Amino acid sequence: MPHPALTVRSLTARPVVLELKRPVVARIATITEWPLVLIDLETEEGVVGRSYLEPYIAKAMRYLVPALEDLGLLIKGRRVAPVELFEAARKSLHFVGYEGVSMIAAAGLDMAAWDALAKAAGQPLCVLLGGTVGPVKAYNSNGLWLQAPQAVADEALELRDEGGFTGLKLRLGRPRAGDDLATLVAVRKAVGDDMQLMVDFNQGLDLAEALARCHMIDDHGLAWIEEPILYDNLDGHARLARELVTPIQIGENFYGPRELHKALRREACDLVMPDFMRIGGVTGWLRAAAIAGAAGIPVSTHLYPEVAAHVMRVTETAHWLEWQDWADPVLRAPYPVKDGMLHIRDAPGVGLEWDEDVVKAHLA
Repeated sequence: MPHPALTVRSLTARPVVLELKRPVVARIATITEWPLVLIDLETEEGVVGRSYLEPYIAKAMRYLVPALEDLGLLIKGRRVAPVELFEAARKSLHFVGYEGVSMIAAAGLDMAAWDALAKAAGQPLCVLLGGTVGPVKAYNSNGLWLQAPQAVADEALELRDEGGFTGLKLRLGRPRAGDDLATLVAVRKAVGDDMQLMVDFNQGLDLAEALARCHMIDDHGLAWIEEPILYDNLDGHARLARELVTPIQIGENFYGPRELHKALRREACDLVMPDFMRIGGVTGWLRAAAIAGAAGIPVSTHLYPEVAAHVMRVTETAHWLEWQDWADPVLRAPYPVKDGMLHIRDAPGVGLEWDEDVVKAHLA
């Protein structure tokens, strides 16, 4: 049965700042508060598409919210056709470039448009995209930042038990390489050999450091080493990928599918993990996942676990979903995690509903 056509009435973007239960402590930054931009795409037919963006730093919302409001004016009265709206949004910002705030704003609009379309069809997004409702394999990315080795090991047990996880990600990049190694050993001892461990340097090393440190941990049976150097140093990542046994993971900073294609052509990685606000929302993800699938490269997600779960159900080379609960306080019904799997509800759209009391209390 065809779903009804939808017409854009308005787009509302609200900035919210939440306090992190476990502050982000990485080599390049410490973050104690987590900004969110909540997007409501209202239609003349009464269907509301919802999405959110996570721009890392609160002051970024000063530029992102007006950009989204401008896009709302641009698309007012247009049919909700996500691919067309995505292209219109990008072209409207062509002269300031396709990356940065331009892509992030377009991605937020895109995710809300797909949610509205799936709601109008009365289907979960994964079903609208041609898949089925089901669980998605997830690893816990809620903590394990740059703390003392035993503190990280103790927290690893907590994170494992938050949802019966079989995969955990810890961050490396301490001033002393020996402290990184001691942390990795302590975590492995605590969680056992069956736990999949990923490590992330958060772009904190130069190439010389990365060569030394990555070789130092190359025989520890890691699932991957993520972004050891600056994300755009594809030549450096390619050298690491050639020399290491452990897979190199990059991709959260790909601005659009072409950047993913460029990295694969340069053989800069073994795995990719696009971020939804940078890859271009659902539309950008589908295009990027097709490229990775053609190359046989496993695809994992970065943040946004709700929309991530839906697209992973239709991704050819789906690998791991990154789970974190940083947006959960503003959600009326966060997705449940059990036995290391994120479970999609059999409900129309993506399933995002705001807890308005929490939103009101944390408006920026």
